Amino acid sequence: MKIKKIMLVVVGCIGVGLGAVGAVVPMLPAFPFLMLAAVCFAKSSEKLDTWFKGTKLYKNNLESYVKGQGMTKKTKIKIMITVTLLMSFGFFMMFRKDLFIPCAILGGVWLFHILYFTFGVKNYVPDNAEEAEK
Repeated sequence: MKIKKIMLVVVGCIGVGLGAVGAVVPMLPAFPFLMLAAVCFAKSSEKLDTWFKGTKLYKNNLESYVKGQGMTKKTKIKIMITVTLLMSFGFFMMFRKDLFIPCAILGGVWLFHILYFTFGVKNYVPDNAEEAEK
């Protein structure tokens, strides 16, 4: 059981690191890595979970989603553009090699992703101007 907790802490720390980089680098989305960190910390350490929920990274990227309020349009669009660009690269690399079935699968995953973020995730409109700038 102790090894499982250690592994969750390590994966959570990696998630925070990649999420921090993703908050700055446009091609790397922060959201999935920070969500991974949140789950890992919640399952491994109450102290790390409390610390993570107090960070600016968590508050700017995950808090509204975790509370069930949804995501801002800006965040949703950023995620959809990043995933579209990355999946397009994979799609065209496979298409050049005549791998049509994997292309179709990747296209289906991309379509599900777009539909999920468009219709499945609520739009969050911040109450005050300070939050609107995030």
